[in-house]
Amino acid sequence: MALKGINAYKKGNLKQDISQADPHKLTLMLMQGTLDKLAYTKGCIERKDFAGKSEHISRATAILMNLRDTLDLEAGGDVADNLFSLYDYMVQRLVDANVQNSLKIVDEVITLLLPIKAAWTQIPESAKQEAYEMQRQKRQATV
Repeated sequence: MALKGINAYKKGNLKQDISQADPHKLTLMLMQGTLDKLAYTKGCIERKDFAGKSEHISRATAILMNLRDTLDLEAGGDVADNLFSLYDYMVQRLVDANVQNSLKIVDEVITLLLPIKAAWTQIPESAKQEAYEMQRQKRQATV
């Protein structure tokens, strides 16, 4: 009973965090969510909880696909193209991990995602503001 209350509280806090987050923070939250789901996946593989493994790996895959599909390939140039390819590779590797029940492959994806997340946290505030302003101007130009 108490666990349900804690989970409801966590969901409420997550919704509040999402509603107040800027695009940079949302991306960080998605990356962390992927890493969390991959950690759960590893635990499920170790316990031979294949239903749980499939659920968590599916959610991690969906988040990676969202990160991949929301890249601005026009504005992002080579960096966005490379990230698209890397996210796509990670998705494919998670499909392999799911089929093979492979901790090694899950660890590979974690190892690939961690430096991206670390780099994302290092983006200076001025660069974030510049990017938001460019996006705002781009949206206004299309309206």
